[in-house]
Amino acid sequence: MSDYIETLILGIVQGLTEFLPVSSSGHLELTNALFGTNVDKDKSMLMVVVLHFATALSTVVIFRKDLAQIFKGLFQFKWNEESRFSLKIVLSMIPAAIVGVLLDEEINSFFGGQVLFVGSMLLITGVLLLLADRAKNTDKQVGFGHALIIGISQAIAILPGISRSGATISTTVLLGIDRDRAARFSFLMVVPLIFGKMAKDVLFMMKHPESTVDTNFMLLTIGFIAAFITGLIACTWMISLVKKAKLSYFAFYCFLVGLVAISLHFYFQA
Repeated sequence: MSDYIETLILGIVQGLTEFLPVSSSGHLELTNALFGTNVDKDKSMLMVVVLHFATALSTVVIFRKDLAQIFKGLFQFKWNEESRFSLKIVLSMIPAAIVGVLLDEEINSFFGGQVLFVGSMLLITGVLLLLADRAKNTDKQVGFGHALIIGISQAIAILPGISRSGATISTTVLLGIDRDRAARFSFLMVVPLIFGKMAKDVLFMMKHPESTVDTNFMLLTIGFIAAFITGLIACTWMISLVKKAKLSYFAFYCFLVGLVAISLHFYFQA
């Protein structure tokens, strides 16, 4: 397959799975295990950074007014609605940041073709989505306690098979938060973490220049545009689905993929 077509598909998949609650890391692990590939390591580190930047930028475009409110709240040094919302976003980031920094090796041990584990986690994701879909909608806003709990769910979602957007949105809705606020808070809280991950990757590239080889400008451009456009579509679509209580579609999909993964594990073990 042409490198250009592969990059186009890669960008589309990145844009979709960053926002849809199906666990991109879980699907990647299943792909690697079933087909004996190592898709993630085959990608140039520079391409990884570009694709993550594209999806982060799509979030910035959609939530530009909300992000402006967050920055305003952080730097105006007043105790008002904007500053409280900004602090809630910061608070929600702390658990994932701690886990990512202190438990990096432990987290990596869950990756590496563990089909049974991924399948089980997909079932958990499906249950969360189904419960959230059936929860009653309210007009409650996110509180500081809610922000911390949602942040913990985001930290748990580092595991392959647990969808980040699925876990955070489901947790927020199950806490009784208004569905529209739930979706927006979930997507806003991940933006700083994406940029943090990008900064980490950039530092890695500076120490290991060989990780940026074999990626030309045209491939980077194709990947960026594909991830950015599909990210815009997926993010907007996901907000609409949450408001309309349509998460059950993704729940059943996670159940199906999870059960197939578990069945394949025992089939190959037999």
